[in-house]
Amino acid sequence: MDRIDHMEHLDKHLADELAQVARDAIREELREQTRKQRRTAAMYAASGAVALYAGAALALTVGLALAIGLPDWAAALITAAVLGALAYVLRNAARPSAHKPAPDGAPQVAGGGVPAGTADGLDVPPMPPVAPGNTAPDTRAR
Repeated sequence: MDRIDHMEHLDKHLADELAQVARDAIREELREQTRKQRRTAAMYAASGAVALYAGAALALTVGLALAIGLPDWAAALITAAVLGALAYVLRNAARPSAHKPAPDGAPQVAGGGVPAGTADGLDVPPMPPVAPGNTAPDTRAR
């Protein structure tokens, strides 16, 4: 009986050590992945900041070019209107579902899209144009 208790103790000790090694390996792998993701996020943030300054410089250039032939206030107004129109176009491009027409018979929602769970939503697979097994055209003589 004493030998069985000793074996159970060894099994438990081995299982604890194995779990600790697995935890340490997973923790180290997650640290490495997090380090890479932080670097990538920092690069994206820096890229966005530089792009923002580049856009501001471009807007200033457009305004100054327009100011050659127009009063300063008119050049600034035209530049602001162009930037506003560009922002509107980009916002609409970012939401393609707002422009998607609903399929025949599907209910319309406020954004112009199709509600979830309908024939064009992600919850329900699309309907095939013909029934499965009936894909060959009808060649019977009438």
